Order: sequence, then structure tokens, then C-alpha cells
Amino acid sequence: MPIEITVNGESRVIAQGQTILDLIRTLGLDPSRMAVELNLNIVKQPLWNETVLEPGARLELVTFVGGG
Repeated sequence: MPIEITVNGESRVIAQGQTILDLIRTLGLDPSRMAVELNLNIVKQPLWNETVLEPGARLELVTFVGGG
């Protein structure tokens, strides 16, 4: 059953039971270069695979970019 969440200010519909890591992979992002905030709380990378997204979740996904 699909649920609605907000990612970086945009509404998205995802499958119920998806984790943060599932979402990152679905979006085609590199998990090794990410920071995640869920409902105003930073979620450490080791918890991404076990943190199931609930309806109404608000995520901010930030990608680290190297440069000089």
C-alpha cells in the first residue's frame, strides 16, 4: 500500500515499509555521500536500513559534494 512522505519539500508516494536506505537507492543517490534528517532529527547512516518511513514523514536529504 502506498504512503505519502515529503522529501526536500516535495510530496512523494512510496511503498509502505520502505526504509531510508530503500528511498535513497530508489532515488539513485549515493548513500556514502549523504546526510539524512527525518522529522527534524539527524539519522546516522548505520540506522538507515532499519528506519522504516511512516506516512507523513518529512525528510531532508543532503548530498556532500567535494571540490576545491
